Amino acid sequence: MSDPISALSLRATHGSVQVSDTGVHGMITLRGDLASSKIRSLCKDLVGLPAPAPREVQVKGDAAVLWMSPDELLFVLPYGNVADSLARIAKVLKGQHHLAVDVSDARTMLRVDGPFAREVIAKLAPVDLYPGAFGEGQVLRSRLGQITAAFWMSGPQTFEVICFRSVAEYAFDLLAASAAAGPVGHFPRGT
Repeated sequence: MSDPISALSLRATHGSVQVSDTGVHGMITLRGDLASSKIRSLCKDLVGLPAPAPREVQVKGDAAVLWMSPDELLFVLPYGNVADSLARIAKVLKGQHHLAVDVSDARTMLRVDGPFAREVIAKLAPVDLYPGAFGEGQVLRSRLGQITAAFWMSGPQTFEVICFRSVAEYAFDLLAASAAAGPVGHFPRGT
């Protein structure tokens, strides 16, 4: 079996705000009763993180668990860990209503990093990204231009964006154009 290839071959822009393909990631969508102690314990088992609260992301190194909806989590983990993680989920949740799917090859992850990264995203998403309304540790599932995406802040000037792999080039070009246009000065500097 050959190694997986990232959607955009690690493509990146240069400038005040950089947009980059972050490479290959394992991703598992898990749907079920998020109040279940078994599902909550899987967060610790699979990625070593507590279960996220609504609109929250938990991140540790290359691993993350994102709250996606009232009955859905998204695990981001090393690509090579997906098969074992799915087997672990099946074992732990046997007899409990759930759905666990490997979406690694159907999604891509991009990074937007720089002093006005918040504005790059805000120009494209119909959500309130003012610093008091959205910050590190929070995740939103929304739109960027004409596509659906999920995004969160992994640092004070860094956003991670997940979208369908089939629209990766569009998402990259959209984010790159927003970054190239420069800031509009809507948010306080450095946010």
